[in-house]
Amino acid sequence: MLFKRYAQYVSLNVLGMLGLSCYILADTFFVSKGLGANGLTALNLAIPIYSFIHGSGLMIGMGGGTKYTIQKSQQDHHQANAIFTYAFILGLVFAIVFVLMGLFFSDPLIRLLGADNTVYEMAKTYLQVILLFSPAFLLNNIILCFVRNDGDPTLAMIAMLAGSFSNVILDWIFIFPCRMGIFGAVFATGLAPIISLAVLSKHFIQKKNQFHPIHCSLQPRKMLGMMASGVPSLVTEVSSGVVMIVFNTLILGIAGNMGVAAYGVIANLSLVVISVYTGIAQGIQPLMSSSYGHRKMEEVHTYLKFGVVTCLFFSVLIYTVIYFGAQNITRIFNSEHNLTLQSIATQGLCLYFLACPFAGMNIILSMFFTSTEKPLPAHFISLCRGFILIIPMALILSRLFELPGIWLSFPITEGIICIAAILVILLARIRK
Repeated sequence: MLFKRYAQYVSLNVLGMLGLSCYILADTFFVSKGLGANGLTALNLAIPIYSFIHGSGLMIGMGGGTKYTIQKSQQDHHQANAIFTYAFILGLVFAIVFVLMGLFFSDPLIRLLGADNTVYEMAKTYLQVILLFSPAFLLNNIILCFVRNDGDPTLAMIAMLAGSFSNVILDWIFIFPCRMGIFGAVFATGLAPIISLAVLSKHFIQKKNQFHPIHCSLQPRKMLGMMASGVPSLVTEVSSGVVMIVFNTLILGIAGNMGVAAYGVIANLSLVVISVYTGIAQGIQPLMSSSYGHRKMEEVHTYLKFGVVTCLFFSVLIYTVIYFGAQNITRIFNSEHNLTLQSIATQGLCLYFLACPFAGMNIILSMFFTSTEKPLPAHFISLCRGFILIIPMALILSRLFELPGIWLSFPITEGIICIAAILVILLARIRK
């Protein structure tokens, strides 16, 4: 029975997250075909901001969804609805901040991210439109998490896939027949969450929703607690953006724009790979939170074991495909047949994705801590992955080994953190 529920939630969420990750991968593919290496460089310089928007939505959605499930399992429906209300208000606040950034700060921001005159206009266009569409991205992530935690993972998956497939189709239409360039790519991406929200509206139209906004007094402590539960999801996404910014800066100094274009292939494929692990983690989150709310810790640990085994299986499969297919994967995005881009990206793929099993374990273990209301170890994993360890590791190894050092900094960091996280769990069980 437990495995059947696990298989249903995880399979649906992995499919949904794969679809969601194709937002950016579709842009990468069509931009590389329509705008060449300069377009790929511009996209890679601007895309970290998407990670901040996506991460903010997940922080609110996953934090709120976790608290919502726990309260609902304890039959406290008023507090469950209050949590949704807080999530909606927080989403509105973040949306205002991102939109203001898009209106007034996109120019200095894209300069800060490293755009030179060759790619400035394309990078600025992508960045500005992504920021202006941030309300749709934020609301979509919040509603997705609550619908999933409200017992309808199938609809959540369908919504994510609908948004993703529409993005792929619109990307092609806007970039090629309509010749809208980089604006067409980002406009297609911005429309995708709106289409996803339209699909999710079925949950409300058919009155299946057990959550709705209510009139309640704002309680900053509870809102902060809800956000704290979602911080690991935020940091998981933001860390990819931070790593991209740091790596872009280092690679620009070593290999110039062509190196950044090659990294664009690696980084955007990484978004797809990480989405598999995020899908597993998001799939087991409602199950672990519900079991934890009912004080059934054995069930919680059973779901965790299922997640770890699934993670390791996918890691072996993914790395095998990447290792033996690195040349062909790079050719897909190398429309100009540039030998430098081909060489850098092929080597980078083989070294960078050694991180697969460790990154997957870290995401799943972080979600385990979040789902059982242990935010500190979850924060430790997320912060080390995103800031504390990866940045100095990249700086040191790039000095010692240049580009290979940059690629290896990711798997070495994830491996160290994974070992530390496993030790935390083992020590906690020994003390019991």
